[in-house]
Amino acid sequence: MRKFTFNPLVLAMAACVVPVSTYAQDDSTLEEVVVTGSFRESLNNALNIKKNSSGFVDAIVASDIAEFPDNNLAESLQRVPGVAIQRSGGEGRGITVRGLGPTFTTVRLNGMETVATTGGTDAVGGNNRGRGFDFNTFSSDLFSSLTVRKTNSAEVQEGSLGATVDLKAAQPFDYDGFVLTASSSLGYNDLSEKTDPSAAFLVSNIFADGKFGALFSLSYSERQVQDDGTSTGRWSNAAGDRFNRRQLSSDATPVVIAASDEINTAFHPRLPRYDSYKHELERLGASLSLQFRPTDSTEISVDSLFAKFDATREETFFSTVLNGTIGSNAANPTMNMIVRDYEIANGNLVYADIDNARLWSENRFDEMSTDFSQTTVTLKQDFTDRFRAKAMIGTTKSDYDNPIQNTVIMIANGQDFTYDYRDYDSPVLTFGDSAYNKSSWVTSSIRQRPQATINENDAGTLAFEFDATESIKLKAGVDYKDFNFSTTESRINEGTQGVNIQSNADYIVEYDSGLGDGRNWLIPNRALIMSANNLFDAPLTKQYAAIYDINETTTGVYVQADFNFELAGVPVRGDIGVRRFETDQTAAGYDNAGTRLSVDHSYSDTLPSLNIVVEPIEDFLVRFAASEGIARAGLGALAPSTNVSVSGNAFTVSSGNPYLEPTKAKSYDLGFEWYFAEGASIGVTLFQKEIESFAQTARLSTTYTNLMAELGLSLDTMIAACGSNTSCTADADWGYSTQVNSPGGDLTGYEVSYQQPFTFLPGFWSNFGAIVSYTSVDSDLDYLNATTRLVERTSPLVNLSDETYAATLYYEQDNFGGRVSLVSRSDYLTTAVGRNGNYEEGTNGTLNIDATINYTINDNWKVTFEALNLTDEADDQWVGNMGSNERLSYYHQTGRQYYVGAQYKF
Repeated sequence: MRKFTFNPLVLAMAACVVPVSTYAQDDSTLEEVVVTGSFRESLNNALNIKKNSSGFVDAIVASDIAEFPDNNLAESLQRVPGVAIQRSGGEGRGITVRGLGPTFTTVRLNGMETVATTGGTDAVGGNNRGRGFDFNTFSSDLFSSLTVRKTNSAEVQEGSLGATVDLKAAQPFDYDGFVLTASSSLGYNDLSEKTDPSAAFLVSNIFADGKFGALFSLSYSERQVQDDGTSTGRWSNAAGDRFNRRQLSSDATPVVIAASDEINTAFHPRLPRYDSYKHELERLGASLSLQFRPTDSTEISVDSLFAKFDATREETFFSTVLNGTIGSNAANPTMNMIVRDYEIANGNLVYADIDNARLWSENRFDEMSTDFSQTTVTLKQDFTDRFRAKAMIGTTKSDYDNPIQNTVIMIANGQDFTYDYRDYDSPVLTFGDSAYNKSSWVTSSIRQRPQATINENDAGTLAFEFDATESIKLKAGVDYKDFNFSTTESRINEGTQGVNIQSNADYIVEYDSGLGDGRNWLIPNRALIMSANNLFDAPLTKQYAAIYDINETTTGVYVQADFNFELAGVPVRGDIGVRRFETDQTAAGYDNAGTRLSVDHSYSDTLPSLNIVVEPIEDFLVRFAASEGIARAGLGALAPSTNVSVSGNAFTVSSGNPYLEPTKAKSYDLGFEWYFAEGASIGVTLFQKEIESFAQTARLSTTYTNLMAELGLSLDTMIAACGSNTSCTADADWGYSTQVNSPGGDLTGYEVSYQQPFTFLPGFWSNFGAIVSYTSVDSDLDYLNATTRLVERTSPLVNLSDETYAATLYYEQDNFGGRVSLVSRSDYLTTAVGRNGNYEEGTNGTLNIDATINYTINDNWKVTFEALNLTDEADDQWVGNMGSNERLSYYHQTGRQYYVGAQYKF
């Protein structure tokens, strides 16, 4: 057992998160929010904003300066109704809103659309080459508010079908005069048994009789995450993966197993293994805001945001290989695996005792960094008391670099191995004694795959407002965006590089994973092997199919009318408008021979929108929204190239489609809200999206020989990708994926929300309150077959949980407060048409419980305690059939996280 020790107490994030129910669409309303430090007062303020808004929006607002809790922004956003998050390394990375995943969500920082990119494990998508925003780039305490806009208005730029998420950093004019706050905390994780410091600092002041303001904030945090579990590399019933011998007793002669035998026709795990990951994360963020009001009618703001996210990840696997001609074993064709005992359940080979197996020990290391920067300049000018303008220009860049993605693999042939997946949550893998003898192992493969992704955006907007009457405000504007995406990847020649794992006693080391039967694994000493053989300096070969860039220039114009009047004595307000945009797109890349390819494509559309609020009874609102919107195709899907890739015994071919059209949908929302007491409300919202067409990844399993005939691929390309992997043949099982526009389908659902302070209760109980929300979503979309392009099946949208809910019970009095929050999402699909013969692929639901306690010592000092992920939820991925025949694919846990902190405010 490792000893729990405290590192020096460095920095900050004492915490108090405020899930609120909404935010107004008008920037001026946002600026009127007064942050006071009271959780309950923040809720009341947010409820008033919801009541006065036109559209359907939700938000989280810090109850005090730099006081969001949680590990990052995504985990804060999961408390918003209808928002579910996807995790990587135990932290939130992307979000899904009302069943629509990261690709369908647009993120704006300080009013400007942007993309932030990080890396992740292969199980969660690796390098983000899409439009999804990686929220784990940022510490949450850089921001004063997070707003989720679920319906469209003409004045909001197109590109989102799920939501437009606005992240706003603090500005000096948000506060009255001088403000100074500093906080620090120390975290502890019960799985990694590591302590992690964090800190935040903010100073702001207003000078020159209120004409000039300056604000600077800084945030820093570290985390060390242990990420342990098991995986299978999916399950397969491929004809090439078959056992050739069976022996029922030690003295029996092994008999040949027919291809039609149940052992060979059942699904079996391709790579049954234990996994041990170690993540080290470091975030540094800063914001600078300068505001100038030379006159009462002019305001100029310059806002800069910087974030640096550095991470390393070590992945260690101890496994056997049961895919790719497993019976004959490509490393030794004369060796045949012998099945001594087995059990089949529901068509799955859930247990097998095997002799003569080939074991696999892998050590991988990734070094990653994301440098993010943004600067915006905003001018607000009132020409008269009825006519005003707002202009913004900005630039943003997200630079992700993965210079070291290095793997060393060794194998041991002729080994005893047993796997047992009869208990889904607790599989047992047993390795024979010889697996712990260094002499059993030989070098299999050495990899080095540096890669990088850059997203850049330059944008400008110009908007005008005119108060035509007391009841009607006219708006018009134009916006421009020049977006550039580029990604690269190179590799060394992925053979053994002439390294004999037995040539140096230090090339094989013991590793204490804490998994399995407790014995130390034997793993390759990756760092020594690479450095001793100068392999970090080995020549790199460009992976042309993984090198591509996308440029998009978009011009948009809109007109909108905001209205507020009475009709037969009934208050009516809202907005109606139309947006027109045109996008010119250039997708460029290379074929496998290095020939440059470039494809131009343009598309445009006209998108109407309507938001209306009627108040037939005082404090009872009927809210309706209707609009048309689009979400652009994923960036990786647009690459004009075909990629042939071999990773271990996973053989894949993927091709992009630069002619993909955006996903388009008509959206309708109908809501009923009753504000029945001070600080209290109950609401019900019905919503529907008619998705006309969406970009889909179509997959199938086939041979490379078939793909040569269909796609015109060359055998030389396959041979180069296979390297020394003798299992990699033209007749092996290859996975092929491509991007197509499918017919679409409908998405429907409803949300229920309730919020109330329990002030009606006597004495002590009046300090309690609750916030509850529930969202139900249903969708049926048509998915196409990759070969025929015909509808193969109708299934739910990927990433869609049909149920999400959140609940917070809070207590607050003058100097003491606390909260317990619960967030849940149900099972969801990740791949509608599965690979390796599986019907579909998905992830099981989660239930996260967090708690926080704070005590205010005096006007300047406050101490906090937080406990996150109290249920130690697992990332539980499966292949097969949802709810009826789920085969474990990936099951990892990252432990519970605790923080103690203090905050000083002047």
